[in-house]
Amino acid sequence: MKVIIMENNNLKGKMTMKKLFVLISIALLLSACAEPMTKAQKGALIGAASGALVGQAARGDTKGTLVGATLGAATGAGIGHYMDVQEQKMRNALASVEGVNIVRDGNVLFVTFRSDNQFNVGSFTLLGSSQSDVARMSAVLAEFEKTRIVVSGHTDSTGSESLNQTLSERRAGAVRNIMLANGVAASRITAVGFGESQPIASNDTNYGRQLNRRVEIKITPK
Repeated sequence: MKVIIMENNNLKGKMTMKKLFVLISIALLLSACAEPMTKAQKGALIGAASGALVGQAARGDTKGTLVGATLGAATGAGIGHYMDVQEQKMRNALASVEGVNIVRDGNVLFVTFRSDNQFNVGSFTLLGSSQSDVARMSAVLAEFEKTRIVVSGHTDSTGSESLNQTLSERRAGAVRNIMLANGVAASRITAVGFGESQPIASNDTNYGRQLNRRVEIKITPK
């Protein structure tokens, strides 16, 4: 008899957990049909779903699921708001910069500088005006220290692959050095070069080659 009671309680817990997942799923679906939410609100919903899964895995009961959902929602909302504020400050800081593009994908922020506005052809020394641009960006990054940063250098297909690989690495390193000089912790920054391997436009046109010569900064919450 005791075994039967335990099995029934376990079944009830599973049913309650399923109901919670259904409610979270409905909330996510309704949010897509309703008025646009802030990224912080989206983060709260996603965090709730993720937290519920973690809570269930950790405790194996409904209480763990509910606690995980609550903590996940709070964390998701906090991260979303943190990135919201950082994004706006970044846009303000770089509003007057030519050839820069800022894109937000969930809680990941991408800042892309076109290299022909930063470097002379074949050079990895930042132009004077571009040093100021990167310094302004770095001031925002230094303020929002709860993020990780990946600096990626890219080139067009002109020249040899080995030369372009080296050039892309040195350009990414040059941007990283400006960040370091403006208070961004070295432990937060990774600099990599991709050479000509990741074009975003055709290398058959001058304009396409200009777009492919770029430095991308990817900013993610820790």
